[in-house]
Amino acid sequence: MISKCPYCQGALKFNAKQSAKIQQALKGLKPGKTLNIPCKHCKKTIPVDSSGKAVGVAEQDAAKKEKASVHEKSAGTASKATPPNPPDLGWLKSGSISDEEKVRDVPMALVLNTDGEAMEKIKGAMESLGYRTLTAESAEDAIEQTRVVSFACIVYHTGFEPGGLDQSVFHQFMREMVMRQRRYIFYIILGPEFHSLYDMEALAYSANLVVGEQDLDYFDIILHKAIPNYEALFGPFLEELDG
Repeated sequence: MISKCPYCQGALKFNAKQSAKIQQALKGLKPGKTLNIPCKHCKKTIPVDSSGKAVGVAEQDAAKKEKASVHEKSAGTASKATPPNPPDLGWLKSGSISDEEKVRDVPMALVLNTDGEAMEKIKGAMESLGYRTLTAESAEDAIEQTRVVSFACIVYHTGFEPGGLDQSVFHQFMREMVMRQRRYIFYIILGPEFHSLYDMEALAYSANLVVGEQDLDYFDIILHKAIPNYEALFGPFLEELDG
């Protein structure tokens, strides 16, 4: 498991819960894909493979050092300058891609619900769409997970915290999340007060989708309709931002 940032050499320390969540996310990685882990020191994103090792970083640093070395030598002895070595293409095998593409290629979902039976229905529906699901014991735990794992979808039940949405710590966190991260998360709010697939309600609560609890038995059907529609509408926009 990675313990030091390959960019700034700062120590990466994780508590037991963070380590467990990271290990679970790494187990779900597809071959050739990576998981993003942020460095709290230099704020850079570290791509990590399924073995917990940073990938694509050492190769890039080595190429930069090689280029700098050749440049210095050529500046001092122009008449004896030699061409640089061919570039190291080891990063191609690592599958290094942009942060946003990784979010889509590793579809992780966070499900926040206190009802065990409802939880199983939600997880089953998410997994039918190819998502791997994680859960949290509290709002604080959920917030911490979003800082470690790049979730493509989050399902929040209004009864997860006392006081409903008005007093929800996690919902407020989602509303205040920086847009460069928020735009890649499909945020679903579930509760008895909502009307399923009602876009105006979703907009009013800063969500991508609202689902009425009375329609939970049809949650998989709702997802199969809502998520593809969302991707068809906003997919080109997100791709343009990536470019």
